[in-house]
Amino acid sequence: MTRRVHVFVSGLVQGVFFRAVACERATALGIKGWVQNLPDGRVEILAEGASDRIAEFLDWCASGPSRAKVDSLEVIEETPIADFIAFEVRRRF
Repeated sequence: MTRRVHVFVSGLVQGVFFRAVACERATALGIKGWVQNLPDGRVEILAEGASDRIAEFLDWCASGPSRAKVDSLEVIEETPIADFIAFEVRRRF
């Protein structure tokens, strides 16, 4: 079953390679979508893939890379669309 989630990660998540490692992790899990920094200091992720792989990815997002300190994870379930061809890092600002 395919699952799509829109995720907002708060805490010390910028300047700690969160986006780069999230991209590597998502790609290794076969997840498609994107990750980007937000001006308010959060990281935003839109990810779509197999339900069990998304669950594994969210577990990773709850702690992030070694230099990150995740305070909270907001996960919004969305209807799968299958409109991505890969997982990419976006540069928003």
